[in-house]
Amino acid sequence: MDQIVLGRTGLEIGVAGLGCGGHSRLGQATGATEEESVALVRRALDLGVTYIDTARAYGTEEIVGRAVEGRRHEVVVSTKAHPGTPDARVSADDLRASLQLSLRRLRTDYVDVFHLHGVVESAYGYCLDELVPELERLRDEGLVRFVALSERFADDPGHAMLRRALLDDCWDVVMVGFNLLNPSARTDVLGMTQAKNVGVEVMFAVRRALSQPEELRRVARQLVEEGRVPADELDIEDPLGFLVQEGGARSVVEAAYRFARHEPGCDVVLTGTGSPAHLEENVASINAPPLPSDDLERLRRLFGHLDHLSGN
Repeated sequence: MDQIVLGRTGLEIGVAGLGCGGHSRLGQATGATEEESVALVRRALDLGVTYIDTARAYGTEEIVGRAVEGRRHEVVVSTKAHPGTPDARVSADDLRASLQLSLRRLRTDYVDVFHLHGVVESAYGYCLDELVPELERLRDEGLVRFVALSERFADDPGHAMLRRALLDDCWDVVMVGFNLLNPSARTDVLGMTQAKNVGVEVMFAVRRALSQPEELRRVARQLVEEGRVPADELDIEDPLGFLVQEGGARSVVEAAYRFARHEPGCDVVLTGTGSPAHLEENVASINAPPLPSDDLERLRRLFGHLDHLSGN
């Protein structure tokens, strides 16, 4: 496993991280037993995965806790708490209670990286004023090592919240949506994180549009119909087929992971699955070399200007 240092945290971790949410939730969303999901997490550890990202909302903290018991020293554990809705914001006391419940479920006495989860721009001011002071107290008490923030990429594909949040200096790590259909974080976010040495977790490197051919064709048709991509530059039936070639990627999914992994400023790329075989393939893809320069240039021409898709 290739290793990186996660920004100013100083944590050395593998470049492939295990995401415990998404459409799979370690297989829990697709019928896996708890034992199968625990075994999947342990397989990730055996493959060299040292960063595990979960959340209260995913319902997988207890699985992670079981899986890493006895191996806690090998992993960096990230979890999250949502700041609530406009009508029911989470208080500082609620945030502390959420963390304490997460600690019990994770069978640990500290969380390495603790996120405010899925924060939108309209909630950011509240988070900064009311919740960050509590996060800093939790850090001072040793319950949290580093303070983090994740965006709601599906609703904020242009990163409005993170562009605002990164003006402040309180964030050690941020979770960013980034993929080859929407690389807008390249200009909107990653320059700021690199300047401040803020660690970056990448989510949405591969979602439905990059793993399901029919969804990719639908997205391609829509891009052409909306005039966002010229019709003569995109093969509607096989929009990313040019990436799969000798000397290039073996699949679109592999290309998507390699694209995210080697973008300057992207530290750890999360992969989520319920399948051990897919896990092994995805970890291998994240560890593979950069895409050929000609392919990267073509992707830039096709999608480099887009900031409205999530690929979900």
